[in-house]
Amino acid sequence: MIIKSIKLINFRNHTEYYLECDDNTSLILGENGSGKTSVLEAIYISTRGKSFRATDSEIIKTGTEFYRIELEYHNGEKIFITYDGKNKNFQTLDKKNKRLPKKYKYPVVLFLPSDLNLISHSPGRRRDYFNRVFSEFDENYNQNLLKYEKSLKQRNELLKNDNLAPEALFSWNLMLAKYGTKICEDRQKFIQEINSKLTTTYRSIAENDDEVNIDYRTEAKGLLETKYLQNLEMNFKKDLYLGHTSFGVHRDDYIFNFNYKIADGSASRGETRSIILALKFIEANLIYEKQHKKPIILLDDVFSELDPIRRKCLIKNFHDHQVIITSVEAIA
Repeated sequence: MIIKSIKLINFRNHTEYYLECDDNTSLILGENGSGKTSVLEAIYISTRGKSFRATDSEIIKTGTEFYRIELEYHNGEKIFITYDGKNKNFQTLDKKNKRLPKKYKYPVVLFLPSDLNLISHSPGRRRDYFNRVFSEFDENYNQNLLKYEKSLKQRNELLKNDNLAPEALFSWNLMLAKYGTKICEDRQKFIQEINSKLTTTYRSIAENDDEVNIDYRTEAKGLLETKYLQNLEMNFKKDLYLGHTSFGVHRDDYIFNFNYKIADGSASRGETRSIILALKFIEANLIYEKQHKKPIILLDDVFSELDPIRRKCLIKNFHDHQVIITSVEAIA
């Protein structure tokens, strides 16, 4: 799918904004704070159904009562998203839905400036990043994750009650065990696929013999549902004292290794950039392999962090995708 145009009304700091997209590469120029990232955010909402950084109430322009996004593809399909301060509607072919219908979701590879700090981020930020990536690979992963997070929230709410009986958690323990084991299996599988390509892709950017891999760390590795459930039940007193669930895939982490050492502290800034670029190229390739769709590439102010060689590599590797780039300066 190729985006033809997008129009924003009362979206962030835009009263009204219109972008006619190029089939290959579109460049959005503007100073910091001018709303460039907001355009990518609107495209992401139109293609994925939700924002990558905020709630709807935070997106609506201050002093207005609604926001609206109008996105048109080259094949004539149109999507209209409206939020009135309470409800959000996705309108497609004269039908309104509260969520973006699955058949209208389209894969996206998103590059944010914060991604260049992924290696040194907290475990939670890395989990969020890979959850977003894996959800692009597999809709079932996304659904399992949503069910797991809902169950975890309910269990943690109950754990705030000092007089809680263990059996009150049983149904939520079952749900966490069911979806936690599935999530763990998928994460192991996806990381293996990424690792099989990571060093080769990195070397194509850095032009050296360095080794790169990601170590997926989890307490749930190889556990069946019954064992996962037992661990939750064994930790009841500890969890009640802490007020939250201390075991599970919500505590997982992804450690980047560079030449057999932890990359955070051993890889230079330039080497780190090359690792993240390699990760993005692999993400796009895996989406195409699994979904047979070329993802739309959204790059937010990424060139300001890249030297000329890596800029050329970025363009070269994404040349057969539709790419929409924001920048504070024209790109040579």
